Amino acid sequence: MGQSMSQLSTQDNIQANKWLRPSQFDGKKFVNLRPITDNGHYMARENLSQAMFDRVKPTQPKKHSIPLIEITTAQLKNLKPQDTHFFKLGHSSLLLWIDGGFWLIDPVFSKRVSPFQFAGPKRFHKTPIEIEDLPPIRGVIISHDHYDHLDKKSIKQLANKVENFYVPLRVDEHLRRWGIEADKIHQFDWYDSMLVGKTRLTATPSRHNSGRRMDDEFKTLWASWVIKGEHHNIFYCGDSGYFDGFKKIGDEFGPFDISFMENGAYSKLWLDLHMVPEQSVQAHLDLRAKSLIPIHNCTFDLSVHTWYDPLEQIAKYAKQYGADLRVPKMGEAVNLNRIAPLELWWQELI
Repeated sequence: MGQSMSQLSTQDNIQANKWLRPSQFDGKKFVNLRPITDNGHYMARENLSQAMFDRVKPTQPKKHSIPLIEITTAQLKNLKPQDTHFFKLGHSSLLLWIDGGFWLIDPVFSKRVSPFQFAGPKRFHKTPIEIEDLPPIRGVIISHDHYDHLDKKSIKQLANKVENFYVPLRVDEHLRRWGIEADKIHQFDWYDSMLVGKTRLTATPSRHNSGRRMDDEFKTLWASWVIKGEHHNIFYCGDSGYFDGFKKIGDEFGPFDISFMENGAYSKLWLDLHMVPEQSVQAHLDLRAKSLIPIHNCTFDLSVHTWYDPLEQIAKYAKQYGADLRVPKMGEAVNLNRIAPLELWWQELI
C-alpha cells in the first residue's frame, strides 16, 4: 500500500518548527496557505475570454530553432560523484546529478502536454536525450499533477529505470493506476523530509492548484522542493504564484546554491497561480539563492505572451535587482561549481 496522509513513517517530520504548517486539507480538497481568488484563476470564464484577445505573437519560435545540445551516455558516465550537474530537458523537466546519483524532476518526454497526443500544446523542440538512453535513475521528483509536469507516458516508460518516486500527497494514486509499484512511491505533505543516501528531500509549499480533469481540481497536493546534497543546496519551484512562503522557505532551508524558478505561461489574468518575471526574481531573492535558473518556458505554448518574453523580462529584472541569472541551453551540462556566464542566446532568434 502507498502511504496515506497520516502515514509517513519512513520520513523525518520537521513540523516542530513553530512557523511550519502542514498542508491545508478541508476534508474535501487541498487549499493554499494564501487563498487564490476567483478572478486570479485561469479557468475563470472572463479570464479565458480575455486571454484570447491578449495573445501576442509569436507565441511559438520558428520550427527547430531552439538551440539544443544532445546529452550522450558517454558524457553521463564521466560525471564525478563529488560534483553536482544539471541538464535542462525542456519546460520544467530536469536531469540532475547529485551525490553520485541521477534524478529526474517533473520529466515530460511526450510531444504534447494534453490528455491526448493528437491535440493540445505541442513541444517546440525534441528532448536532448531519449528515455531509453537514460542511465538508471535514483529518484523521480514530481511537483504536481498537471499535464506539463506529470506525464503518464513518460512515467510508464521510466518505471523500470527508476528506484523510487517522490510525490506530493495523493499524486501516488495516479502512479499506482499507471502500474507503478506502491512500495516505490513516497508521498509527502508540506515539510515532510526524507534522506535518500546523502541527499535530503523536503517538500515545501507553493501557491498553485492541481487536477487533470474539470472535476478533480485541488484533489491532490502541489509542492516546491528543497534538494540538499552533501555539497549543494537546491530549490525547485514547480509552479506557483508569488507569496510570502518563499521568504519562509529561504529563512528555514536557505541559503541555496541555485533556484529553479517558474518563469513562463504567465498572465496578469492568473497572477494567483503563476508569477510574472519580476515576481520570479523577487522569489529567488526571498529564498536567499545564489544563481537563478528560469524554467517553465521555451518548450510549450501555454499562455498569451511571446515565446521569448519570459527570458527577455527576467533578464531585465535580474539586472535591475542584482540577481545572478543564468540561462543554459536545452541539454547543456551545467556544473554547479562553475556555471557559465549569462548568454542571451534567444535574442538571435527574435
